[in-house]
Amino acid sequence: MGFLGIFLALGLLIWFAYRGWSVLLLCPLAALVAALFSGEPLLASWTQTFMTGTAGFLAQFFPLFLLGALFGKLMDDSGSVQAIANAMSQHLGTKRAILAVVLAGALITYGGVSLFVAFFVLVPMAQSLFRQANIPRRLMPAAIALGTSTFTMSAFPGTPAIQNAIPMPYFGTTLFAAPGLGLIASAIMLGFGMWWLGRAEKKARLAAEGYGDVVAVDTVEVAENALVRERATTAHEFDPAEIQHGQRSAVLPPTWVAMLPLVVVIAVNLLMSFVVLPRMDASFLEELRWGNTSLQAVGGVWSVMVALVAAICTLIALNRTRLTALRDSIDAGVNASALPILSVSSLVGFGAVIAALPAFAVISDWILSVEGGPLVSLALATNVLAALTGSASGGLTIALDALAETYMQLAAVAGINPELMHRVAVIGAGTLDSLPHNGAVVTLLAICGTTHKESYFDIVMVAVVSALLALVAVIVLGTAFGSF
Repeated sequence: MGFLGIFLALGLLIWFAYRGWSVLLLCPLAALVAALFSGEPLLASWTQTFMTGTAGFLAQFFPLFLLGALFGKLMDDSGSVQAIANAMSQHLGTKRAILAVVLAGALITYGGVSLFVAFFVLVPMAQSLFRQANIPRRLMPAAIALGTSTFTMSAFPGTPAIQNAIPMPYFGTTLFAAPGLGLIASAIMLGFGMWWLGRAEKKARLAAEGYGDVVAVDTVEVAENALVRERATTAHEFDPAEIQHGQRSAVLPPTWVAMLPLVVVIAVNLLMSFVVLPRMDASFLEELRWGNTSLQAVGGVWSVMVALVAAICTLIALNRTRLTALRDSIDAGVNASALPILSVSSLVGFGAVIAALPAFAVISDWILSVEGGPLVSLALATNVLAALTGSASGGLTIALDALAETYMQLAAVAGINPELMHRVAVIGAGTLDSLPHNGAVVTLLAICGTTHKESYFDIVMVAVVSALLALVAVIVLGTAFGSF
């Protein structure tokens, strides 16, 4: 009955979440269904297991959701995101329209701007370039997804994306874990994605397909659509409903001003990770009042926090005259983090209940016994859970909450560097999360004015297939040469 309860709970969660029901309610209810079939006490499962898991994720990662959403909103309202997009458009032009869209998305998201913020800026840019270059409109979502949702989220060393931050407390790593393997994975994702899009463009030109009909999309309506919002807030750290709040600057900053806060995020995080924190005396963290923890467990999160604060201060200082409604922009940014962190935390709480059930021990043993060793097992676990939840961050946290300690033990026996485990886990979570019900996919298609039928196959090729190829390469190279 325990297995039946787990599968029934997962089925109900996926079914109703896909139809726009709030996971804030679905997750505890689905958890209780699983507990009921396993004969576990229902009230204790909710208050002691579900809420403990939810609160743990909230306590650990809320600062990153808060600061990340705020940074993204200020970048948008200052005109910095638009300025970067315009610069890429001007430098590469219509002859390299796809490359311009991909690189603009990559620059913005690698610097810490939420992909949902990027979507609303990149789509108008892509529409203009694709129309002038006579490239089919149906390829826009894939081009934007390649730049915003693949290597800059999971592979490129130092990316402040929440997926890349989640493994740090579990493995004692930094955002720069396995940098060489991360660069190789990024090159595979970008290279394969650009090859596929170039191939699709060539076929379309031979068939004289052209741009297609011009579709007017009300971005305000998309951002506030209840179904889009519910799906989006489980996928990433920004509530799209807050996009239209605040006040966007009518005057764009110079390109260097727009770029500098992104540079600050990466530079300060690098400095904190490899210079400041290693020299810090953090023995006080062993005291009970500080959580009886270690610098290795919290240092990664601290680095990202400091980097985002430094970038936000830089951004405000450089754009004070352009941020004409600073308080409104700040309010919108911090509000944009609230629903996503609660939604993802609820998914983690659901995972905590499932992991506590006796039947899960059998599932866990099966996952850990998969041939290929801990790396293959970890990749499988993160892939499956990200696919089921439609959330890379939620699926990744559920997997690591349940199995990270075991994986660390297996890694120690097998001589596997935790940095390699970090990179495999993050790339694994960023593959099958891009299923049709994923919030980022739904939002992107809505903004572009295209359908799953028109554009989803190309999204699969550039976001799923490319990531799977990169994941295989990292596992093979990591097994052969270790972490580098």
